[in-house]
Amino acid sequence: MDNVLAIIMAGGRGTRLSVLTYARTKPAIPFAGKYRIIDFALSNCVNSDIHNVAVLAQYQPLSLTEHIGIGAPWGFATPDRAIRLLQPYQVPEEDHEWYTGTADAVYQNLQYIEEQEAETVLILSGDHIYVMDYNDMIELHQNTQADVTLAVTRFPEEELRQFGTVVVDETGQVTKFQEKVKNPKSNLVSMGIYLFKKDALCRWLEEDARRVTSKHDFGRNIFPAMIGKSKIITYNFDGYWRDIGTVDAYWQANMDLIKMSPPPLHNTDWPIRTPEETRPASVISETAEVTNSLVSGGCVIEGRVEHSVLSPKVMVAEGAVVKDSIIMNDSVIGQGSVVDYSILDKEVLVEAGCHIGFGNDFTPNRKQPKLLKSGISIVGKRARVPLGTKIERNCVIGCGVGEDNFHTSEVKSGKTIVSRR
Repeated sequence: MDNVLAIIMAGGRGTRLSVLTYARTKPAIPFAGKYRIIDFALSNCVNSDIHNVAVLAQYQPLSLTEHIGIGAPWGFATPDRAIRLLQPYQVPEEDHEWYTGTADAVYQNLQYIEEQEAETVLILSGDHIYVMDYNDMIELHQNTQADVTLAVTRFPEEELRQFGTVVVDETGQVTKFQEKVKNPKSNLVSMGIYLFKKDALCRWLEEDARRVTSKHDFGRNIFPAMIGKSKIITYNFDGYWRDIGTVDAYWQANMDLIKMSPPPLHNTDWPIRTPEETRPASVISETAEVTNSLVSGGCVIEGRVEHSVLSPKVMVAEGAVVKDSIIMNDSVIGQGSVVDYSILDKEVLVEAGCHIGFGNDFTPNRKQPKLLKSGISIVGKRARVPLGTKIERNCVIGCGVGEDNFHTSEVKSGKTIVSRR
């Protein structure tokens, strides 16, 4: 679709995901085994025949840029298709700084947008899990001659305060936009998918940039300012959509994919693409038991895996148990160890006889009490859990933590251990 430019916002730090975003931006976090979160937005674009895509990166972009490369897995490495990774920059006599909000991130790339021949700009979040054909939304947008069309979905009342919500009239036009308020007047949640007329986008971004009191955010500033002055309509989406904003949301979205029938990752008509590495077949030994799980290529399983997600080349030794957990690439679960209701980042070594997610004490994490209170424990990238260690609930084991950082063989619920190096 030559007249549409897609812009994927992928620069967020994602502090609510704890150590999972210590060395990577949120959209680059591994997801559902072999994928990254951003694969869903990229694949939706390509499957919708949108081949002019810009990715706005900022925080810890290395993992993201290495993952995307020249875009070959998504078909961008051809002369008539393009993907660009855009980052904050400085130019003489201009006051360019780090992106201060979602609208500011797009505004700082306004010159690039204006140079594109596209008449319509599709703005997406790189940290959402969903499958959508954007063509239906584009058709509605064009037929109604809207200045902007917002994709919306209905959410339960108890979750609404986490999102921007919209109020619409009988014609579907937006009459109110509320960003993360305590008592929203609607259960229609904005999905962070915005379709703009290019001239309207440029005009409103320039106006917002001049407003010194603005936070330069689409939800907080741009859309409320547009109400009554521009035509804003909604596109209703009734499929699965999850904003990966918290540890709980990340865990739940992974588990949701296990129980979906038919599984969206197996849809050959709408493939979710990702860079593919050459890996051996997974080995499920005669001592293994695997139920209700996603298991990626190259895994070796000799123990029990139940209701869990395993990324490529995970090893689960004989007698080990992995339950209700997410284990990322190249991690090793030692003989007789138990990993329960936990998330292990890449290249974690759990030595024999350990128990991660131990006991019934659900004391919230002392350093991050609002982020880790449901019982999930997290072990950061390349951490080493010593022989026989017990790690209870809501614990954080930092990236690169080794045996020298453990002063006891039992890590009580709510504790955080970080490397002192």
